[in-house]
Order: sequence, then C-alpha cells, then structure tokens
Amino acid sequence: MKHPLHPALVHFPIACWTLATLADIGSRWWGEPAWRSAGGLLLIGAVSALATMAAGFVELMKIPNDSPALRVANRHLLMALITWSGYTASLMLRLHGKTLHAPDTLALALSIAGFLALCATGWLGGTLVYTHGVGVRHRDEDDAANSRRFPQARPKHG
Repeated sequence: MKHPLHPALVHFPIACWTLATLADIGSRWWGEPAWRSAGGLLLIGAVSALATMAAGFVELMKIPNDSPALRVANRHLLMALITWSGYTASLMLRLHGKTLHAPDTLALALSIAGFLALCATGWLGGTLVYTHGVGVRHRDEDDAANSRRFPQARPKHG
C-alpha cells in the first residue's frame, strides 16, 4: 500500500472517545441519553482502535532501528495502549451482564484519564510526523515515482 492506513483510521477512535468523554461529563446534567451515547461511543472507539493500532504497528516496523523516531514511536504505542485500556475499562465498568448502566465515579475517572492519555498519544503521533517525518513522502521520492509513471515525452523529429 502506498499510503499508510494508520492516519486514515486514527480519526475514528479519536472522535468516538472524545465525544464519549464529553457525553460522560454531560451525563451529570442530561442523564441517561448522554451516558447511553457515551457507552456506544466507547464501544465503537475501542473496536476501531484495534484496527488503528494494528495499522500503526505495521508503520512502526518500517522505522529503522537507529532512527531517533523509534523511541518516540514506542512511547506513542505505549500511550495508545494506555488510552485503549482506560476507555475499555470504563466501558466494562458500565456493563452489568449485557446491560449498559450509568457510569460510576471510577468509570467517569477512567474516561477522563483516557482522554488525557489520548491527548498525549496524539501529541506523540504529531511529533512522529512533523518532527521526524515518519510516513512523509519526500519530494525526491515523488519525483522518482512520477518519472516512472509518466516518462518525459520525447520530441518528434519531422
């Protein structure tokens, strides 16, 4: 695949978990509709994050061992796992059998902690791209790829 899959997938768990945290906080005022929405968003976020993390792991394997980006990438992976664990634990605490219930204090705290970990994960991901250029295609690579796909037209001699 020419384009990494991880950047295309990462928006789904980020959006779901951010909205779930907001719904959790809002459930203090809006009640059941908010915490039910949060539960569904937590589930979608946790499932979509599995695919996102798998795609990220594929990208991690492409980073050379001597690259300074590898240390940041390992921290990014660790924070992603912490984020997933916090949000998934928050979801599990709401389930009684197969029935979703209002979050207790611990479930809310894990949701908020998950959001803080999510922010750190995103910051580290941004560092990988914008500081270390991980996953960025450089102009000389583009020029080489384009020259293979679109060879220069040769002038015709009449």
